[in-house]
Amino acid sequence: MRWKKTLQMADVHCEGEVGKVITGGVIDVPGKTMLDKMNYINEVDDSLRRFVVLEPRGSLQMSVNLLLPPTRPEAQAGFIVLQADKAHPMSGSNCICVVTALLELGMIEMQEPQTSVVLDTPAGLVTARAHCEDGRCVSVSLDMVPSFVEQLDVTLETAEFGPIKADIAFGGVYYALVDVEQVGLTIAPENARELATQGVRLKGLINRQVSVCHPLLKEINEVAYVMFRNRLESHTWQTCTTLPPGRVDRSPCGTGSSANLATLSARGLVEVGDTLTSRSTIGGQFKVELLGKTTVGDRPAVLPRVTGRAWVYGLHQIGIDPDDPLSAGFMLSDTWGEGF
Repeated sequence: MRWKKTLQMADVHCEGEVGKVITGGVIDVPGKTMLDKMNYINEVDDSLRRFVVLEPRGSLQMSVNLLLPPTRPEAQAGFIVLQADKAHPMSGSNCICVVTALLELGMIEMQEPQTSVVLDTPAGLVTARAHCEDGRCVSVSLDMVPSFVEQLDVTLETAEFGPIKADIAFGGVYYALVDVEQVGLTIAPENARELATQGVRLKGLINRQVSVCHPLLKEINEVAYVMFRNRLESHTWQTCTTLPPGRVDRSPCGTGSSANLATLSARGLVEVGDTLTSRSTIGGQFKVELLGKTTVGDRPAVLPRVTGRAWVYGLHQIGIDPDDPLSAGFMLSDTWGEGF
């Protein structure tokens, strides 16, 4: 065995959404801030992302979280989310995976009944409160970055469905939130393939028709995901985030649920102190509490707290053989979908 690069990883999932964590093998990435480091991966050298996410080492139905030293003194660790299309600034389910791995693997000392962890992300600082019992991270509550509405009820012209409406909101990344009945589907496991296909198509269409730019973080300037949603009860929503190149989030999606909370607040449907339930395609649940209100630049914003669960289910090591012709990774449309 002649590996020229070796990585250690923890296998973790949050309500079924796989968020592996690179725990060793990467010292750092160039950049003064975590956003700079994310941009370096996306714009200069994405070989690490391709190595861990694409086949034959990776697969479609997963993300990989790169642990890095924090760039801000308030934080204990930094991380960047690596996915099939590029590196992303924040993800609630992945953040829950990271905190669970840090504590259960002893990288940060666990305190019972609660351990606070501050994480440095490209979207800003995230404070996590892990609820711990008998050496186990039972659940994680995340004080998410401020979430805000960009536009409500944007009319989008589509060839297949005619005009549909979407809310454009930021919850850590930009989302287009689409009421699922507009595309003639329900949020159910048997519709996951079609939801993924339609979500990826809509993402491309939306970014051609709608311009976004974070008022403080100018590099965050596109709609990253389409989330389909369906209101079940007054404070319970089904959510289905679609991720390029063509899959659905197995979890209820923390950043998307935060964006949804911002839209509900803007419409006067939730107040400070209210808690929503976000329910995934496979029935997993996040609690999403409206802690307070603030502003981001000139935008009214909400302060969400997302609570969910994750489980460490394995540890493994991967490497690059210098003669491996597939070390750069690959995709095939049979599993990755037409968006690959």
